[in-house]
Amino acid sequence: MQIQLHRITVRELTAGYQDNNENGVRAYGGRLDVRPPYQREFVYKEKQRDAVIDTLTQGFPLNVMYWAVRDDGTFEIIDGQQRTISICQYVNGDFAYMFRYFHNLQPDEQKQILDYELQVYICSGSDSEKLKWFKTINIAGEELTEQELRNAVYAGSWVSDAKRYFSKNGAPAAKIGSDYLTGSAIRQDYLETAISWMSDGNIEVYMAHHQHDASAAPLWQFFQAVITWIETSFRPNRERKKIMKGVDWGMLYKQFKDEVFDYQKIDEEVKRLILDDDVTKKTGIYPYILTRKEKYLSIRAFTDAQKLAAYERQGGICADCGKNFDLSQMEADHITPWHDGGRTIADNCQMLCRECNRRKSGK
Repeated sequence: MQIQLHRITVRELTAGYQDNNENGVRAYGGRLDVRPPYQREFVYKEKQRDAVIDTLTQGFPLNVMYWAVRDDGTFEIIDGQQRTISICQYVNGDFAYMFRYFHNLQPDEQKQILDYELQVYICSGSDSEKLKWFKTINIAGEELTEQELRNAVYAGSWVSDAKRYFSKNGAPAAKIGSDYLTGSAIRQDYLETAISWMSDGNIEVYMAHHQHDASAAPLWQFFQAVITWIETSFRPNRERKKIMKGVDWGMLYKQFKDEVFDYQKIDEEVKRLILDDDVTKKTGIYPYILTRKEKYLSIRAFTDAQKLAAYERQGGICADCGKNFDLSQMEADHITPWHDGGRTIADNCQMLCRECNRRKSGK
C-alpha cells in the first residue's frame, strides 16, 4: 500500500460539490465520493459543524483527512466525511456561522477560507487493505457502530438499497417503527434491528448472502409486516408504546403471527404487570404475556438480609431435599410462585440448594 500526504485547498475540495439521493455526495470536481457505502449519514450537530468553520476562519490546523484511490482514478473518503460535508455545506450557503453565510463575507474573508490548505493522506491498495486502514484510522468524530462496519465489509447493491429504507433521517422505517425500535436511523441501528429480526440474529451471514442482490425489498416487506402485526394485534396507546420499545418483535412475530389475540384482555394484564413492583423489567411484559417465560420480567430478587433470615430459620437445611448446606451453596426461592400471586417478601422466601432450585425452576 502507498500513502502520500497532499495539500488540498478548500477551493479545490468544494469545487463541484453536490448532494442528492441518486449520485450521493460528491466534491473535488466530482472526483471525490464523500459518502461511500460504508460511511454513515451526516451526524455532526451544529456545535461540531461550527467548530470546523471556526478552525478555518482562525487559520488553525484541522485534523488530517484520509482518502483512498479507486481503480478508476477517483477518490473515496476513508476518514473526514463529517468535516468535509461541513466545509462544503458552508461554502455552498447551506448554513450560517456567527450569523453570516459564506456569501455575506467580505471578499478577503472568503479568499482566506477558500485558500485554506487541508492535509489529506491519499492511499492506494487493495480493497481489503483500504478497509483495514479505514478501521485503523477511524479517529475523528464518533466511533463507528458494528452495523456501520458491517456495511463496509458487505458494501454493494444490497446495502445501498437497504439504506434508503432504514438509514436516513426520515427514512420509511423510522416513520412506521420508531415507537418500537431503539437507537437512530443514521447510526444504522434500525437497519441492524431489521436484519437481526429477519435473520434470527445471524446478521453477517444474511448480509454476506444478499450482498449483491439488486434490491432489499424482502427485508423492507418483512419489517412492515412485523410493525403491522404489532399495531393490529395489540392496538397500543402512547403509554403502552413506552414499554414496547426495544423488544425483539421479529422473534415474537415469527412465533405468534398466526394467533388471534384479545387485545383488551392483554391490555388489562399489561396494566396489572406495570403496577406490580416485583416486575423490574417493564419492557419484558409483552414478551412474557406471549411466551409465559418469567425471565423476561426480571422478577425482583430477595435481598441478602431476607436470604440470611430464611437460612437461619431453616437451620441451613434445604427446604426440598432436607440436606444441610452452607449459605453460599443455596439460592432463594418463592414458596408461593410469583405467577400464583407469591410476593418477593421475607415470609415467602425459602432457601434451596442449587440442584433443587434448578430442578424446580425447570419444571
